[in-house]
Amino acid sequence: MKVQLKMKAPLLHVESVAQPISGTVTDEAGAPLPGATVIVKGTTKGTTTDADGKFVIDADAGAMLEISFVGYAAKEVPVNAQSSIVVKLIPDLSQLNEVVVVGYGTQKRSDITGAISSINSESFNRGVVTNPGELLQGKLAGVSIAANSGEPGAAQDIIIRGIGSLRSGTQPLYVVDGFLLDNSATGVPTNPLNFINPNDIESIDVLKDASATAVYGSRASNGVVVITTKKGKGKPQMTLSASTAISSIANKIKVFDADAFRREVVATGGTLQDFGANTDWQDELTQRGVSNTINLSMSGASSENFSYFTSVGYQDQEGILKNSRLKRYSGKLNLNQKAFNGRFNIDYNLTASRTENLRPDIISTMSDMLNLNPTIPPYTNGQPTLLNTNALNPLARYDLFSDKAISNRILANISPSIEILDGLTYKLNFGVDYSATNRNQQYKPFPAVINESDISNGVLDAAVSANTNQLVENTLTYNWNRDVHSVTLLAGHSFQKFLDETRITTYRGFANNNIEPIYQDHTSTTVFPTAVNSEAIQNELQSFFGRVNYVYADKYMFTGTFRADGSSKFGQNNRYGYFPSFALGWNISNEDFLKNSFFNNLKLRASWGQTGNQEIPSKITKASYLEQRLQTGAGSVSTYPVDTDATALEGYPYGIIFTRLANPDLKWEVSTQVDLGIDFTVFNSRLSGTLDYFNKKSSNILLEVVPIDPVEPTSTYWTNIPDMEIHNDGLELTLNYNSDPKRDFSYRIGGNLTYIRNKVQNSPYAVLATGAAQGSGQSGATINGYINNQPLGAFYMYQFDGINPDNGQNAFRDTNGDGVILDNDRLVVGSAIPKLIYGYNLNFKYKAFDLGLNFNGVAGNKVYNHTTMTLFNRAQLAKSNNTTDFAIQYPDEELSNANVVSTRYLENGSFLRLNNATLAYNLNLTGKKLQNAFQRVSLTLTGQNLFVISNYSGFDPEVNTGSASGGIQTFGIDRFTYPRARTFLLGLNVTF
Repeated sequence: MKVQLKMKAPLLHVESVAQPISGTVTDEAGAPLPGATVIVKGTTKGTTTDADGKFVIDADAGAMLEISFVGYAAKEVPVNAQSSIVVKLIPDLSQLNEVVVVGYGTQKRSDITGAISSINSESFNRGVVTNPGELLQGKLAGVSIAANSGEPGAAQDIIIRGIGSLRSGTQPLYVVDGFLLDNSATGVPTNPLNFINPNDIESIDVLKDASATAVYGSRASNGVVVITTKKGKGKPQMTLSASTAISSIANKIKVFDADAFRREVVATGGTLQDFGANTDWQDELTQRGVSNTINLSMSGASSENFSYFTSVGYQDQEGILKNSRLKRYSGKLNLNQKAFNGRFNIDYNLTASRTENLRPDIISTMSDMLNLNPTIPPYTNGQPTLLNTNALNPLARYDLFSDKAISNRILANISPSIEILDGLTYKLNFGVDYSATNRNQQYKPFPAVINESDISNGVLDAAVSANTNQLVENTLTYNWNRDVHSVTLLAGHSFQKFLDETRITTYRGFANNNIEPIYQDHTSTTVFPTAVNSEAIQNELQSFFGRVNYVYADKYMFTGTFRADGSSKFGQNNRYGYFPSFALGWNISNEDFLKNSFFNNLKLRASWGQTGNQEIPSKITKASYLEQRLQTGAGSVSTYPVDTDATALEGYPYGIIFTRLANPDLKWEVSTQVDLGIDFTVFNSRLSGTLDYFNKKSSNILLEVVPIDPVEPTSTYWTNIPDMEIHNDGLELTLNYNSDPKRDFSYRIGGNLTYIRNKVQNSPYAVLATGAAQGSGQSGATINGYINNQPLGAFYMYQFDGINPDNGQNAFRDTNGDGVILDNDRLVVGSAIPKLIYGYNLNFKYKAFDLGLNFNGVAGNKVYNHTTMTLFNRAQLAKSNNTTDFAIQYPDEELSNANVVSTRYLENGSFLRLNNATLAYNLNLTGKKLQNAFQRVSLTLTGQNLFVISNYSGFDPEVNTGSASGGIQTFGIDRFTYPRARTFLLGLNVTF
């Protein structure tokens, strides 16, 4: 048998050679799409289409091209050895596949059942921005953001769907790249989020209703703000942005000039002190602030398995008051690595920053700016004029006083995940947020001022604080999809530990040698003893949570969430709180009967849920004691001697007394919310909108109260107020219209409107003060508070009816008709909380030019002008202190008339502001040699706070600088507020 073997010819391996591929990208009608992105899939090769929609790229015959354009569905096209390709993109009309960040995961926009508002970096507010809140102001319905003052990096009142608690303030929970921040103070009275470089933020999602927030349980009663920083994608690129800005005071208060001052002092019967000058102290004590910002970022994906984003940033913002400055040095590193065919994934996020705050003595400076005699020359013989022995020239204060804080903060978390089985993924989230702040407030000795010891002898308050926030979370997520069914299950455990440490040391009495007290001898002496105050607070939070999302046929949706939170802040009997939520959604536009309607998208949503509040003082459920001993003098404390015959202090040993009683039954505050919403897009998705009705009720209100029984071992105690509730309900409307983006001229118009009603119900107290007056003869007088069946922040005071012509004193309305003016004649005369919050934006594009205008405003609120009450009266004018014409509006008013809290100082707080306007020019690089070096070059000119329409007489109606009363946050009080600035910024942005 003969066997014949046939040998196969050897296979020749021919390496694929990249060839130039030309192509055209068009829209659905065949019109070219300039600026579309074309990438060779799996590589870093990429380009963009020119003005005619054409492109040329080198690619292998078997390569796949990825083509994308904003507003259109991305498309993958195989080369298949073609040398010329025409690609038609279809509009992504509804954007329903947009991914939205929710608690512990993401969802498609079309599957969302909760109330979530989202904004990306392209829509952020522009200009000199120091924290995430400034990016959002006026942008989102249901979200009120008000800066407390015009100071660089000032704190903000961020209110999402109304105020729901007495004690926890208004701050929402912030989640940065999956890490839950703590809202504890960082040692400086400015915004704790100043450490985040806004340039590193990709998007912000605000979770508003209980369905969206309940997965965060006890920390979500004020809403949740989810911040996602930028990640690497596409081909490697570098982006450099730089800007310079100039700021000046936006609005001056019209105090008297020197001539008017001389005339009015004499007219009031005062003694004129005329020093011969004509000084505008508002000009002397403010400056043109210069701000510089530079950011450099590098990002990309070297393959499908690895991506990176890294950046460094520097911001130097000068305030409009001298010695007012904020500097931030920031670094950011985000990495993603995949292995085992994508089943094993690690995300790593690191934010590091150093923030330097320099602050003036704001209250003293503002008082001098408005009240100083305008005839005093600012300088005499080249030196600040010495006013008298009891007053310090504020120009000298700038040299003597400093308040400098340096904060270093690191936020880092690593999140490895592994797909154990198809659809089942385990994820660990481990991270730490650590900040340390050194703050030194000091006065150099100035013996010429003899009646203020701290100034004449010098003083130093040295504060050291450190906050540590550790987080460990474990989650299991299971995704199951079969035919028309889609199910996502989430189960998780979270443990978070907080440690806040503070030490404040006060030193007094320093040598007058022009050396700052911080660098002098700090030895304690008998005359000037050193005082030390220190504390450490530790808390823990353990949580178990779960969520189920079910979608049937892309039409019907259900979301159920449950979280159990245990907090060390609560007693043994009620340590855990339980927070459920349920939501339904119906994509009506996917029903057959709406397939050919003018609705591109129509969805109904309904949700109910509960969240909690654990942002209360630590240890309040535990007993506390104070060690006391009899002393001589005014500080004596009554104690009982062990030896009844004792005649010396040694016979009176240390005693223990209660300062707080134990209360293991203290319960969680609970916020219950109902939401009904509708989302829609019409006219080929040119017009989109959202309408929501919400109703939020807070119960089990926590408060420190005075015992009804006078025979108690402590003066106050903590309790849940029986039956007391805080109600918020309202409507939110968002509308956006987009013209055809392919035309030379295109535009976008958008706006949002929120109407909100709120009130306190079943309160057993006449008034729980949220704001009280300060100053000589004024301290403690209630300005506003929580009053039964009245709006939150209700102003509660006398109704001013002018000046009594018989005695020249205040005339107040006798509201109860008993013939005398007493406390029971006070009444509610308005609220500090706006009833209406709105914002709108106009964006126009013509070829290479872009113009964006962003407006925001509020209506239906009042502002109490505490500055006017303190400074602008006839008695001040008679003493040769400056005022406005407010002081002389009643010629018959006596100099002895008191400044009583009343509607005389209450003003309308409504306003409309042009928040920012930006004109951008994008250089056309097509066909130029620069195209190979640069992907994008743009120049921008931005104006901030360009104008405000308001009847308010102070610097600005957006203000809150009052003092909290009894630990309850204050609202709507203007007391010596740092003025807001008007800013012009020139910026350059280059991507290469």
